[in-house]
Amino acid sequence: MTNAMTLLIGWVLDLLFGDPQRLPHPIVWFGRIIAFCEHRLNKGSHRKLKGAFVAVGLIAATFGIGTIINCKLSILNFVIVFYCLAGTTLIREVREVFRAVDRSLEEGRAQVARIVGRDTSELTAQEVRTAALETLAENLSDGVIAPLFWFMLLGTPGMLAYKMVNTLDSMIGYRTERYRDFGCWAAHIDDIANFIPARLTALLMIIVAAKPQLAGFVWRNGRNHASPNSGYPEAALAGILNCRFGGTHTYFGQVFEKPYIGENDRLLTTDDMKTAVRVNRTAEVLMVAMVVVVSCLIAVYD
Repeated sequence: MTNAMTLLIGWVLDLLFGDPQRLPHPIVWFGRIIAFCEHRLNKGSHRKLKGAFVAVGLIAATFGIGTIINCKLSILNFVIVFYCLAGTTLIREVREVFRAVDRSLEEGRAQVARIVGRDTSELTAQEVRTAALETLAENLSDGVIAPLFWFMLLGTPGMLAYKMVNTLDSMIGYRTERYRDFGCWAAHIDDIANFIPARLTALLMIIVAAKPQLAGFVWRNGRNHASPNSGYPEAALAGILNCRFGGTHTYFGQVFEKPYIGENDRLLTTDDMKTAVRVNRTAEVLMVAMVVVVSCLIAVYD
């Protein structure tokens, strides 16, 4: 099965079903392995070294397993693509956040807590909607464009290894007292793996929104984030919606001051969510088309 066909089958499955709720999911397995290692090793001395060993070891092992599957069980490659893409599930979750917060603030806080790492217990309705849209933009990069980018470069082994990188960062890549040393390698590797995809995501977003004039806005505001990467897709969406993201958030009981992305602190609406979803989905389609074309050209000239 060619890479282009593998990608298309896996992507269509994600469009149709999203993350399967009743089937084993490799990302869940990743999380359990990471949690096991963290509980066993994130104590005592040399935490940074132990964290580096865990991060590099798990990423290398995942790439190796992906390579074995690619060589021995290549018919399953489309399943890896299906599991590694998260576009449909993310859009469903964001839609549910807006529906929930329209019913009640408490429902909105509970629903958005499913997709963000910050403390949601004190969020206002506006902050709930903002958090959902920030996550939609950030995870277009992490959950869709970056996996496709690494598939284009390294096939399904690269895509699977990237998901381990991203899972490591989402679990231990925080600057809190508990994770600062143990998770620093995971965070730095994730920064490197997402450097190009995050900027590519922002570019795709302003292309599909037909707003090339936002390039300067994204360049200026993309750096207004604690992450060297997440600010760029968030800035693209803030520019498209003419709204403001960022500000102070609480993670694991610690308050983090973040600069704002954008200046127009207007109320966000369901129409804004629909626009954001349309931009995300169209950017995803464009990226898939790019990867398919590249894969076909490689197959022709190989």
